[in-house]
Amino acid sequence: MTGEYRHVPVMLEEVLRELDPKPGEVVCDCTLGGAGHSVELARRVAPNGLSIGIDQDDMALAAATERFSREVPEADFLPLKGNFGDLDRLLVEAEVPGVDCFLFDLGVSSPQLDIPERGFSYHEDAPLDMRMDSGNNTLTAQEVVNTYNEADLTRILRVYGDERFASKIARRICETRAKAPIETTLQLVDVIKAAIPAAKRRSGGHPARKTFQALRIEVNHELEVLDRGLRAAVRWANPGGRICVIAYHSLEDRIVKHVFAELSQGCTCPPDLPVCVCGNVPIVRVKTRKALVATPEEVAYNPRSRSALTRVAVKLDPSGSDF
Repeated sequence: MTGEYRHVPVMLEEVLRELDPKPGEVVCDCTLGGAGHSVELARRVAPNGLSIGIDQDDMALAAATERFSREVPEADFLPLKGNFGDLDRLLVEAEVPGVDCFLFDLGVSSPQLDIPERGFSYHEDAPLDMRMDSGNNTLTAQEVVNTYNEADLTRILRVYGDERFASKIARRICETRAKAPIETTLQLVDVIKAAIPAAKRRSGGHPARKTFQALRIEVNHELEVLDRGLRAAVRWANPGGRICVIAYHSLEDRIVKHVFAELSQGCTCPPDLPVCVCGNVPIVRVKTRKALVATPEEVAYNPRSRSALTRVAVKLDPSGSDF
């Protein structure tokens, strides 16, 4: 089972450079996955530092624990089961006083996509599930597909999937489910294909890719969770702590950019006021005014990095010193 969690970590060189983990520091990988980033971060803070790994998938936690014991046995590794949207609760329960390096790699682990029964793949037939954590989330893709009205389905597909044929797909879903529920991934794929003009299905990748992405985001509340998790990470970061986020589509990146920009903003009072009355002070300094992207060399050997957008912020010291 653990062998399934293998993939090349995206933009590893840039992550290590920007987070710059030092011996004895506390690092927290909020999206542990295959632990590719975590293991390399751990090498740099061990043996006296602490490496925290968060994931809501039991398989990922088991694989990472095995990998740490094999590759960096000297590291102090603390696996935490949960969603990074619950970062406050997880770190309080683990009695972590503060963190020096936070990493969010927002890409979905390929093993989750590849296990048919999880319902993420449009290549394998399986129940329409798509829950990252089935134990704590009752909403499934099947429920979304069969109960949301046509307007809401259209909105989800257009906003979360950037699907050009969102309205056509939503209408076809509603027409199909009126006769019988849509219960499996391949049933939904057939509905999507029927809704998209044949000429358009022959280009731009698999015709169901954007719809499945949109449903996954809706089922797991990914955008709300990201906003909440980022703000929690900033709260928990020690002065001088670094927060690095790798996003893979514009919606995620827009949230990261917005949160960092908001928290780096100082006084917002009109310039003609003699004294500040808003009380706003910058909490972070944004290191990356433009998102970092993978080098052409990395894209050539690691195609997952092609769409990666990396942003970094540094927690400011409330005493006024910068880093």
